[in-house]
Amino acid sequence: MRLKTKPQPIASLEPQLLVAAELEQVERRLTSILKSREPLLNEIGHYLIGAGGKRVRPAVVLLVFRACGGQNLADMIDVATALELIHSASLLHDDIIDGGGVRRGKASAFQQFGLADSLVAGDFLFGKAFALCGRFEEKVISWATDACISLTEGEVMQGRFRHNSEVTREDYLEIIARKTAALFTQGARMGAYLAGASETVVESMAACGYCVGMAFQLIDDLLDIEGDGKLIGKPTGSDLKDGNPSLPLVLALSLNPEVDRVFQKQDPTRQEIELALEQVRESGVLAEVHQLARSYGQQALTALEQLEPSAYYDSLALFIHQLIDRTA
Repeated sequence: MRLKTKPQPIASLEPQLLVAAELEQVERRLTSILKSREPLLNEIGHYLIGAGGKRVRPAVVLLVFRACGGQNLADMIDVATALELIHSASLLHDDIIDGGGVRRGKASAFQQFGLADSLVAGDFLFGKAFALCGRFEEKVISWATDACISLTEGEVMQGRFRHNSEVTREDYLEIIARKTAALFTQGARMGAYLAGASETVVESMAACGYCVGMAFQLIDDLLDIEGDGKLIGKPTGSDLKDGNPSLPLVLALSLNPEVDRVFQKQDPTRQEIELALEQVRESGVLAEVHQLARSYGQQALTALEQLEPSAYYDSLALFIHQLIDRTA
Protein backbone atom coordinates (compact mmCIF):
# COMPACT_ATOMS: atom_id res chain seq x y z
CA MET A 1 0.00 0.00 0.00
CA ARG A 2 1.22 3.47 -0.90
CA LEU A 3 0.39 6.44 1.29
CA LYS A 4 -1.41 9.46 -0.12
CA THR A 5 0.82 11.92 -1.92
CA LYS A 6 3.34 13.38 0.48
CA PRO A 7 2.74 17.10 1.09
CA GLN A 8 5.57 19.45 0.30
CA PRO A 9 7.46 20.73 3.36
CA ILE A 10 6.58 24.34 4.16
CA ALA A 11 9.60 26.43 3.13
CA SER A 12 11.51 23.14 2.96
CA LEU A 13 11.33 22.82 6.75
CA GLU A 14 11.03 19.68 8.81
CA PRO A 15 7.46 19.36 10.18
CA GLN A 16 8.54 19.67 13.84
CA LEU A 17 10.04 23.09 13.13
CA LEU A 18 6.58 24.64 13.09
CA VAL A 19 6.43 23.82 16.80
CA ALA A 20 10.16 24.23 17.46
CA ALA A 21 9.58 27.07 19.92
CA GLU A 22 7.03 24.96 21.78
CA LEU A 23 9.37 21.95 21.86
CA GLU A 24 12.10 24.17 23.26
CA GLN A 25 9.71 25.14 26.05
CA VAL A 26 9.11 21.43 26.70
CA GLU A 27 12.88 20.89 27.00
CA ARG A 28 13.15 23.73 29.51
CA ARG A 29 10.18 22.37 31.44
CA LEU A 30 11.74 18.91 31.55
CA THR A 31 14.97 20.35 32.89
CA SER A 32 13.29 22.47 35.54
CA ILE A 33 10.90 19.81 36.79
CA LEU A 34 13.55 17.15 37.44
CA LYS A 35 14.37 18.55 40.85
CA SER A 36 14.50 16.42 43.96
CA ARG A 37 15.84 16.70 47.49
CA GLU A 38 17.84 13.58 46.60
CA PRO A 39 20.71 14.41 44.19
CA LEU A 40 20.79 10.88 42.77
CA LEU A 41 17.23 11.21 41.46
CA ASN A 42 18.23 14.48 39.80
CA GLU A 43 21.21 12.77 38.23
CA ILE A 44 19.33 9.76 36.87
CA GLY A 45 16.48 11.89 35.53
CA HIS A 46 18.83 14.27 33.75
CA TYR A 47 20.96 11.35 32.52
CA LEU A 48 17.98 9.89 30.68
CA ILE A 49 16.27 13.09 29.56
CA GLY A 50 19.60 14.69 28.63
CA ALA A 51 20.35 11.83 26.24
CA GLY A 52 17.82 13.38 23.90
CA GLY A 53 15.45 11.11 22.07
CA LYS A 54 13.08 11.83 19.21
CA ARG A 55 10.49 13.69 21.34
CA VAL A 56 7.92 12.23 18.97
CA ARG A 57 5.10 12.26 21.52
CA PRO A 58 5.42 15.95 22.43
CA ALA A 59 5.76 16.86 18.74
CA VAL A 60 2.59 14.98 17.78
CA VAL A 61 0.60 16.45 20.67
CA LEU A 62 1.73 20.01 19.93
CA LEU A 63 1.05 19.69 16.20
CA VAL A 64 -2.43 18.30 16.89
CA PHE A 65 -3.11 21.13 19.35
CA ARG A 66 -2.03 23.78 16.86
CA ALA A 67 -3.83 22.08 13.93
CA CYS A 68 -7.05 22.17 15.99
CA GLY A 69 -6.63 25.90 16.54
CA GLY A 70 -5.25 25.77 20.08
CA GLN A 71 -3.78 28.95 21.52
CA ASN A 72 -3.17 28.48 25.28
CA LEU A 73 0.35 27.11 25.18
CA ALA A 74 0.82 26.91 28.95
CA ASP A 75 -1.57 23.96 29.16
CA MET A 76 -0.06 22.12 26.22
CA ILE A 77 3.54 22.54 27.36
CA ASP A 78 2.61 20.85 30.63
CA VAL A 79 0.73 18.04 28.85
CA ALA A 80 3.55 17.45 26.35
CA THR A 81 6.11 17.44 29.16
CA ALA A 82 4.04 15.01 31.21
CA LEU A 83 3.77 12.61 28.26
CA GLU A 84 7.53 12.66 27.73
CA LEU A 85 8.08 12.01 31.46
CA ILE A 86 5.69 9.04 31.34
CA HIS A 87 7.47 7.70 28.26
CA SER A 88 10.90 8.17 29.88
CA ALA A 89 9.75 6.42 33.06
CA SER A 90 8.55 3.48 30.98
CA LEU A 91 11.97 3.29 29.27
CA LEU A 92 13.69 3.07 32.66
CA HIS A 93 11.42 0.21 33.66
CA ASP A 94 11.77 -1.49 30.25
CA ASP A 95 15.56 -1.57 30.58
CA ILE A 96 15.26 -3.10 34.05
CA ILE A 97 12.91 -5.81 32.76
CA ASP A 98 14.99 -6.54 29.65
CA GLY A 99 18.39 -6.05 31.27
CA GLY A 100 19.01 -3.43 28.57
CA GLY A 101 22.59 -2.18 28.50
CA VAL A 102 22.28 0.55 25.84
CA ARG A 103 19.70 3.31 25.45
CA ARG A 104 19.88 6.29 23.07
CA GLY A 105 23.44 5.45 22.08
CA LYS A 106 24.93 5.24 25.56
CA ALA A 107 24.81 3.03 28.64
CA SER A 108 21.25 2.68 29.91
CA ALA A 109 20.34 4.13 33.29
CA PHE A 110 19.94 0.55 34.49
CA GLN A 111 23.52 -0.20 33.43
CA GLN A 112 24.84 3.07 34.82
CA PHE A 113 23.02 3.28 38.16
CA GLY A 114 21.78 -0.24 38.90
CA LEU A 115 18.37 -1.82 39.32
CA ALA A 116 17.13 -0.33 42.58
CA ASP A 117 17.97 3.30 41.84
CA SER A 118 16.67 3.11 38.26
CA LEU A 119 13.42 1.57 39.45
CA VAL A 120 12.85 4.34 42.00
CA ALA A 121 13.84 6.99 39.42
CA GLY A 122 11.12 5.67 37.12
CA ASP A 123 8.59 6.09 39.93
CA PHE A 124 9.97 9.62 40.46
CA LEU A 125 9.33 10.50 36.79
CA PHE A 126 5.78 9.12 36.94
CA GLY A 127 5.17 11.25 40.04
CA LYS A 128 6.46 14.37 38.32
CA ALA A 129 4.24 13.66 35.31
CA PHE A 130 1.12 13.49 37.44
CA ALA A 131 2.14 16.58 39.37
CA LEU A 132 1.82 18.36 36.00
CA CYS A 133 -1.45 16.66 35.05
CA GLY A 134 -3.04 17.21 38.45
CA ARG A 135 -4.09 20.79 37.72
CA PHE A 136 -6.36 19.74 34.85
CA GLU A 137 -9.97 18.66 34.98
CA GLU A 138 -10.90 15.08 35.82
CA LYS A 139 -11.38 14.05 32.18
CA VAL A 140 -7.81 14.96 31.21
CA ILE A 141 -6.36 13.29 34.32
CA SER A 142 -8.38 10.17 33.51
CA TRP A 143 -6.98 10.03 29.97
CA ALA A 144 -3.42 10.30 31.27
CA THR A 145 -4.14 7.61 33.86
CA ASP A 146 -5.64 5.31 31.22
CA ALA A 147 -2.46 5.65 29.15
CA CYS A 148 -0.31 4.65 32.15
CA ILE A 149 -2.54 1.68 32.97
CA SER A 150 -2.35 0.52 29.35
CA LEU A 151 1.45 0.83 29.45
CA THR A 152 1.66 -1.46 32.48
CA GLU A 153 -0.80 -3.95 31.01
CA GLY A 154 1.14 -4.03 27.75
CA GLU A 155 4.40 -4.63 29.60
CA VAL A 156 2.92 -7.53 31.57
CA MET A 157 1.34 -9.02 28.44
CA GLN A 158 4.68 -8.77 26.61
CA GLY A 159 6.34 -10.51 29.54
CA ARG A 160 3.81 -13.33 29.29
CA PHE A 161 4.87 -13.95 25.69
CA ARG A 162 8.61 -13.38 26.15
CA HIS A 163 10.53 -16.35 24.62
CA ASN A 164 7.09 -17.93 23.97
CA SER A 165 6.68 -19.11 20.38
CA GLU A 166 2.93 -19.54 20.89
CA VAL A 167 2.55 -15.77 20.50
CA THR A 168 0.26 -14.77 17.62
CA ARG A 169 -0.04 -11.74 15.36
CA GLU A 170 -3.16 -10.73 17.29
CA ASP A 171 -1.29 -10.99 20.61
CA TYR A 172 1.44 -8.75 19.24
CA LEU A 173 -0.99 -6.10 18.01
CA GLU A 174 -2.69 -6.03 21.41
CA ILE A 175 0.68 -5.61 23.14
CA ILE A 176 1.70 -2.59 21.08
CA ALA A 177 -1.79 -1.08 21.21
CA ARG A 178 -1.40 -0.99 24.98
CA LYS A 179 2.31 -0.39 25.34
CA THR A 180 2.98 2.12 22.55
CA ALA A 181 -0.19 3.37 20.88
CA ALA A 182 -2.06 4.23 24.11
CA LEU A 183 0.21 7.18 24.90
CA PHE A 184 -0.09 8.55 21.36
CA THR A 185 -3.87 8.04 21.46
CA GLN A 186 -4.45 9.87 24.71
CA GLY A 187 -1.90 12.56 23.90
CA ALA A 188 -3.58 13.43 20.60
CA ARG A 189 -6.98 13.28 22.31
CA MET A 190 -5.80 15.74 24.99
CA GLY A 191 -4.25 18.03 22.41
CA ALA A 192 -7.49 18.32 20.45
CA TYR A 193 -9.65 18.63 23.57
CA LEU A 194 -7.55 21.39 25.12
CA ALA A 195 -7.61 23.22 21.78
CA GLY A 196 -11.41 23.40 22.12
CA ALA A 197 -12.16 21.04 19.21
CA SER A 198 -15.55 19.35 18.81
CA GLU A 199 -16.08 15.86 20.18
CA THR A 200 -15.96 14.45 16.64
CA VAL A 201 -12.58 16.05 15.98
CA VAL A 202 -11.26 15.02 19.42
CA GLU A 203 -12.07 11.38 18.72
CA SER A 204 -10.69 11.58 15.18
CA MET A 205 -7.41 12.89 16.57
CA ALA A 206 -7.39 10.07 19.13
CA ALA A 207 -7.81 7.61 16.25
CA CYS A 208 -5.00 9.38 14.38
CA GLY A 209 -2.76 9.12 17.45
CA TYR A 210 -3.53 5.43 17.80
CA CYS A 211 -2.57 4.71 14.18
CA VAL A 212 0.58 6.83 14.48
CA GLY A 213 1.60 4.84 17.57
CA MET A 214 0.97 1.50 15.89
CA ALA A 215 2.94 2.52 12.79
CA PHE A 216 5.75 3.96 14.90
CA GLN A 217 6.21 0.67 16.77
CA LEU A 218 6.06 -1.43 13.61
CA ILE A 219 8.85 0.65 12.07
CA ASP A 220 10.84 0.31 15.30
CA ASP A 221 10.47 -3.46 14.99
CA LEU A 222 11.72 -3.37 11.41
CA LEU A 223 14.71 -1.23 12.35
CA ASP A 224 15.66 -3.77 15.01
CA ILE A 225 15.96 -6.32 12.20
CA GLU A 226 17.39 -4.30 9.32
CA GLY A 227 18.46 -0.95 10.77
CA ASP A 228 21.86 0.53 11.55
CA GLY A 229 22.63 0.02 15.24
CA LYS A 230 24.66 3.24 15.36
CA LEU A 231 21.69 5.24 14.08
CA ILE A 232 19.01 3.63 16.23
CA GLY A 233 21.11 3.89 19.39
CA LYS A 234 21.25 0.21 20.32
CA PRO A 235 22.40 -3.06 18.72
CA THR A 236 20.11 -4.68 16.17
CA GLY A 237 18.54 -7.94 17.26
CA SER A 238 17.67 -6.65 20.73
CA ASP A 239 14.14 -8.06 20.50
CA LEU A 240 15.44 -11.48 19.51
CA LYS A 241 18.07 -11.44 22.25
CA ASP A 242 15.47 -10.52 24.88
CA GLY A 243 12.77 -12.81 23.48
CA ASN A 244 10.43 -9.87 22.91
CA PRO A 245 7.75 -10.65 20.31
CA SER A 246 8.16 -8.05 17.55
CA LEU A 247 5.98 -8.61 14.50
CA PRO A 248 8.82 -9.68 12.14
CA LEU A 249 9.82 -12.33 14.68
CA VAL A 250 6.23 -13.44 15.33
CA LEU A 251 5.65 -13.94 11.59
CA ALA A 252 9.00 -15.69 11.08
CA LEU A 253 8.59 -18.14 13.98
CA SER A 254 6.27 -20.43 12.05
CA LEU A 255 8.41 -20.24 8.89
CA ASN A 256 11.86 -21.01 10.25
CA PRO A 257 12.67 -23.50 13.04
CA GLU A 258 16.04 -21.83 13.70
CA VAL A 259 14.41 -18.46 14.36
CA ASP A 260 11.97 -20.23 16.67
CA ARG A 261 14.81 -21.97 18.53
CA VAL A 262 16.82 -18.76 19.06
CA PHE A 263 13.69 -16.84 20.09
CA GLN A 264 12.95 -19.39 22.81
CA LYS A 265 16.55 -19.50 24.03
CA GLN A 266 17.19 -17.53 27.23
CA ASP A 267 20.71 -16.41 26.35
CA PRO A 268 21.49 -16.77 22.63
CA THR A 269 24.99 -15.98 21.40
CA ARG A 270 25.63 -13.03 19.11
CA GLN A 271 26.41 -15.45 16.31
CA GLU A 272 23.05 -17.20 16.76
CA ILE A 273 21.28 -13.84 16.77
CA GLU A 274 22.98 -12.66 13.58
CA LEU A 275 22.19 -15.91 11.77
CA ALA A 276 18.55 -15.80 12.86
CA LEU A 277 18.25 -12.15 11.82
CA GLU A 278 19.53 -12.99 8.37
CA GLN A 279 16.93 -15.75 8.11
CA VAL A 280 14.18 -13.33 9.15
CA ARG A 281 15.32 -10.93 6.42
CA GLU A 282 15.24 -13.72 3.84
CA SER A 283 11.82 -15.02 4.92
CA GLY A 284 9.82 -12.29 3.20
CA VAL A 285 8.00 -11.17 6.35
CA LEU A 286 9.53 -7.68 6.40
CA ALA A 287 7.48 -6.63 3.37
CA GLU A 288 4.31 -7.64 5.21
CA VAL A 289 5.30 -5.57 8.24
CA HIS A 290 6.11 -2.57 6.02
CA GLN A 291 2.70 -2.92 4.38
CA LEU A 292 0.92 -2.98 7.73
CA ALA A 293 2.83 0.11 8.90
CA ARG A 294 1.78 1.93 5.74
CA SER A 295 -1.82 0.86 6.30
CA TYR A 296 -1.79 2.42 9.76
CA GLY A 297 -0.16 5.51 8.27
CA GLN A 298 -2.96 5.76 5.71
CA GLN A 299 -5.57 5.45 8.46
CA ALA A 300 -3.83 8.23 10.41
CA LEU A 301 -3.93 10.49 7.34
CA THR A 302 -7.61 9.72 6.81
CA ALA A 303 -8.37 10.70 10.43
CA LEU A 304 -6.65 14.03 9.82
CA GLU A 305 -9.23 14.93 7.18
CA GLN A 306 -11.54 16.12 9.96
CA LEU A 307 -9.25 19.15 10.34
CA GLU A 308 -9.38 22.43 8.47
CA PRO A 309 -6.49 23.06 6.03
CA SER A 310 -3.51 24.78 7.68
CA ALA A 311 0.25 24.72 7.83
CA TYR A 312 -0.03 22.54 10.95
CA TYR A 313 -2.29 20.09 9.12
CA ASP A 314 0.30 19.81 6.35
CA SER A 315 3.06 19.33 8.92
CA LEU A 316 1.17 16.53 10.64
CA ALA A 317 0.64 14.78 7.31
CA LEU A 318 4.32 15.17 6.43
CA PHE A 319 5.27 13.95 9.89
CA ILE A 320 3.29 10.73 9.32
CA HIS A 321 4.97 10.16 5.95
CA GLN A 322 8.41 10.68 7.50
CA LEU A 323 7.59 8.38 10.38
CA ILE A 324 6.85 5.55 7.96
CA ASP A 325 10.00 6.20 5.92
CA ARG A 326 12.41 6.76 8.81
CA THR A 327 15.68 4.87 9.15
CA ALA A 328 16.41 5.63 12.83
